[in-house]
Amino acid sequence: MKKKLLSLSLALALGLTLAACSSGTPGAADTPAPSESAAPAGEQTEVVVFAAASLEATLTEIAEMYKEVAPDVKLTFTFDSSGTLKTQIEEGAVCDLFLSAAQKQMNQLDAADATGTNEGLDFVYSDTRMDFVENKVVLAVPEDNPRDIQSFSDLATDKLSLLCIGNEDVPVGSYSLEILDTLGIDIAALEADGKVTYGTNVSEVANQVKEGAVDCGIIYATDAFTYELTVVDEAEPDMCSQVIYPAAVMKSGTAAEAAQAFLDYLHTDADAIAVLEGVGFTVV
Repeated sequence: MKKKLLSLSLALALGLTLAACSSGTPGAADTPAPSESAAPAGEQTEVVVFAAASLEATLTEIAEMYKEVAPDVKLTFTFDSSGTLKTQIEEGAVCDLFLSAAQKQMNQLDAADATGTNEGLDFVYSDTRMDFVENKVVLAVPEDNPRDIQSFSDLATDKLSLLCIGNEDVPVGSYSLEILDTLGIDIAALEADGKVTYGTNVSEVANQVKEGAVDCGIIYATDAFTYELTVVDEAEPDMCSQVIYPAAVMKSGTAAEAAQAFLDYLHTDADAIAVLEGVGFTVV
């Protein structure tokens, strides 16, 4: 009887140990475990991708191409402002791969960040993090440009009646504020005069311009291409920070290996690169 009880105790102890080893929390490892994305034979592995709104057109096209490369992988996308996506990850959303339109939001989630902007969070497999693509910030106008706006400097003149930019927590909004500040244009004065309105992401800003609801908008070059907008000016390097999109596999997901494979494809496959560069991105 004592031998049976001892055997039962050892079995329970072993089971508890294995269960403890298999439980995962953000920050549990610096490199994704190879078996994390394993799926039963014949079933698809779902990879949940959170990406900046400005990547929607290109990633949607590339996803169709990727079906031929990895038919056993199902890509599920959420496109929004990087700030909104960062908050969703922080609040517990499942995310295997994050592509941000600015370093700030990735830094806030990355415990290995050395810039001082990390918020005590540990959601990034830091070894997988990379600078993915570069974009440009431009001033776009509606068809026929009814207010004859030709440059960022015109935003300080009577030509402007209504400008659209992204919210401050949206990367394109932060870049917009940098540009206005560099040019000595007071955003508070524009607000007081009713000359500025805000979008929750860059797609909203581009849509406002496309519909002619505003005189102009500050967006990315790639969105101007996608929405077929007229670009009248491009920010010089000294007007705002370099627009680099970081990407990384996330600890809040369940398919790290498959997510890494898709990220590798995005920045090494010639066809994927052609799609990205075709709309104005520079793969870095």
